[in-house]
Amino acid sequence: MLRFHRFVNPHNAPSQSRVRTVFEYLVIIFGIFPMALMVNWVLLPHAFVGGGLTGICSAIYYVTGGLFPSLFPEYGGAVPVWLTTFVFNAILLLIAGLTVGWRFCIRTMVGVAAITFWYRVIPILPEPIIEDPWLGAIIGGFVFGLSLGAVLAANGSSGGTDIVAMIVNHYRNISLGNIMLACDIVIIASAFFLPLPESMLAEGGNPVYLQIKRVLYGVAMTISYTVAVDWLMARLHRSVHFLIYSSKYDEIATAINTTVNRGVTVLDGTGWYSQKPVKVISVLVRKPESSLVFSLVHEIDPNALVSIADVGGVFGSGFDKIKVK
Repeated sequence: MLRFHRFVNPHNAPSQSRVRTVFEYLVIIFGIFPMALMVNWVLLPHAFVGGGLTGICSAIYYVTGGLFPSLFPEYGGAVPVWLTTFVFNAILLLIAGLTVGWRFCIRTMVGVAAITFWYRVIPILPEPIIEDPWLGAIIGGFVFGLSLGAVLAANGSSGGTDIVAMIVNHYRNISLGNIMLACDIVIIASAFFLPLPESMLAEGGNPVYLQIKRVLYGVAMTISYTVAVDWLMARLHRSVHFLIYSSKYDEIATAINTTVNRGVTVLDGTGWYSQKPVKVISVLVRKPESSLVFSLVHEIDPNALVSIADVGGVFGSGFDKIKVK
């Protein structure tokens, strides 16, 4: 009996599924926290306008500053981001539920509730924690992207243009990425027509130049968070392909099945030098699981020949869902 077997109960798959679901909801709820932190501590104090619904709600916050002093005194009379985020997402979720289906909306509802809550409880700083605007755009965008990536990895969403993309994609054969990119371009470009914040006016110079500079801050932030999302998703979704050559193929295949809980395919082959039939084990696993596979093989047959290759993506049972865009 392998020492790894005591950690695995092959009959507890439903329990593991429930635990994973709870874990994913916790990741959605708390993974959004850094995102809200960057918005209230970097984006809003610098008066940046990024992409997505956050950019729209930020623009409304800047434009309405001082208009509603009695309603929103703690926000300087501006309509708070948490309120516009909740209202816009509620409308979009209603439309999505009636068109795409309510099943899609469940986790998005949790994400929307979480981001609304964090926007509400995290105070907006009068001065950004990162004073330099370029550094603020890059670092703030990167942390924002890592937070968003964690939520997406948990099959969640923070709402906004994600919902718009799903609705449009439901009726038109347009990729989700192109829809979201188009939305981001329009939202970031709108910053050119917004009133300049006092911090930028204090710099002096040509107002047109300052407006262009403000748009570029939003572009830098969007590029930064896009890179962060792609980097994190690539790290989390890395998989490897094993080819294992061993006379004890049946023991190794069974051990991988029961211990790593991965499907195994045994292929027929012929050793050309020996002209003898051989069995080859083919198995796909997540990158973090590869060390366990190596340990199992070494435990059963230290003389086994093992080949391993990085795989760009694996879709299907036990891995990522197949998505048609």
